Amino acid sequence: MTTTETLTPARGVPPGRILMRELDARGWTQRDLAQIMERPPQAINEIVKGSKQITPETALELSEAFGTSPEFWTNLEANYRLFLARQEKIQKDITRRSRLYSLAPIPELITRSWIKPARSTDQLEKEVCAFLGIASPDETPVVNVSLRHTQERGPEHGALVAWVKRVEHLARLQRAEDFEQAKLKKAIPEILSLASRVEDAARVPSALLNLGVRFVIVPHLPKTFVDGAVLYLDKSPVVALSLRYDRIDAFWFTLMHELAHIVARHREIHLDVLYGADNGLANVSGQEQEANNMACDWLVDQEALDEFIEEVKPYFSKSGIERFAQSQHRHPGIVLGQLHHRKAVDYKNLRSLLVKVSPFVGNYIDTAGVRRGRSN
Repeated sequence: MTTTETLTPARGVPPGRILMRELDARGWTQRDLAQIMERPPQAINEIVKGSKQITPETALELSEAFGTSPEFWTNLEANYRLFLARQEKIQKDITRRSRLYSLAPIPELITRSWIKPARSTDQLEKEVCAFLGIASPDETPVVNVSLRHTQERGPEHGALVAWVKRVEHLARLQRAEDFEQAKLKKAIPEILSLASRVEDAARVPSALLNLGVRFVIVPHLPKTFVDGAVLYLDKSPVVALSLRYDRIDAFWFTLMHELAHIVARHREIHLDVLYGADNGLANVSGQEQEANNMACDWLVDQEALDEFIEEVKPYFSKSGIERFAQSQHRHPGIVLGQLHHRKAVDYKNLRSLLVKVSPFVGNYIDTAGVRRGRSN
């Protein structure tokens, strides 16, 4: 049977070990061999310990001393040094791959086709560095972004950075009008006019692009629990959502929260808590609280909501919420989301109003690394 595969030993045999076996077989000491070869005893000892290599000249002398061929000793030395070189390379590759895996969740990036599968560490390093926008794995990827995610769960930093980088890649593919801060602020009511019917969520991306705001949806990576973000590319804003909670209330609150950051000129990094069933909006301050308040006020008239709660509590019916939502020109799921947050309605109740948004914004969801929607 023939094979083209190159077989490599699992363990390299040091020439010094074979040398000691030859000495033991003859009852010689290292000093005896040194006298035979007219070499310093230290030289023989260094060969035995592996700190000194067997040169062609030494191989000739050993062959004369032991009655072997010179090639026997040169081959032993060459094979052992090759084994050590391979081991060193393996160790270096392990260290390099360890660093890459600490920078980003590599298997997930490959699964989503964000990077190509790599057959070598060099290729993997090239793919990861290109994705993260760094010249070397020794660099730390930088993201200048306003992030909303659940702080209590401690997202994995590398996965969070990778999510943001994917957002950047997709946003750069989009064509948007020139951004004007005042124009966006003035257009908030126009954007909110799309919040009464779930199917109108499909019109949000193009409305934002016309205002100079890029919009993408990238499903969150494991351990990130990210809900949305605002980042800036060439001074133009990008709004990104993950649809981790595929509900109309979470979609609209997260969207308006991110737009509030832009309108309020917030540029610092923000770590928020999701508006959802398992988290509230309490215990936040500063710019985050400002963005939360702006989003709530934009979505539902808070004084009118107070009056509605006082009027009907503790019994909230689906028809009653639908009537109030119609008076606000909002989808009833958005109103229910605020009632859930205020704990006026138990999170388990009336959840049929919390319809999914993904069927209507599917063209802007990054699926298996394929970007769909308007682009250059």
